Amino acid sequence: QVQLVESGGGLVRAGGSLRLSCAASGSIGSINVMGWYRQAPGKQRELVATISGGSTTNYADSVKGRSTISRDSAKTAVYLQMNSLKPEDTAVYYCNAERLGWNYREYWGQGTQVTVSS
Repeated sequence: QVQLVESGGGLVRAGGSLRLSCAASGSIGSINVMGWYRQAPGKQRELVATISGGSTTNYADSVKGRSTISRDSAKTAVYLQMNSLKPEDTAVYYCNAERLGWNYREYWGQGTQVTVSS
């Protein structure tokens, strides 16, 4: 019922920047939280950043201070601006949306590859 499509990934050099975008469609009225996760080869998927309906943000320590998450008022898009990229940021980045409460639902996009070269 909710579809998420990521874009904006690519190959950048260390110290560069990328802006990831996630377009949301479907039954998004009840979504409370949207965010970004990433998964590197051989590693667990990890939280990068989230943003709530009240615009409260949360960042992983590894990206705090150099990344900014934002979204539009209608929850139709969420963005992740990443600056000062490091090789360890290399991963597939996934858009995530959650409906909280008893009727919990979780949705994922297909992922977009971010590769940071040294």
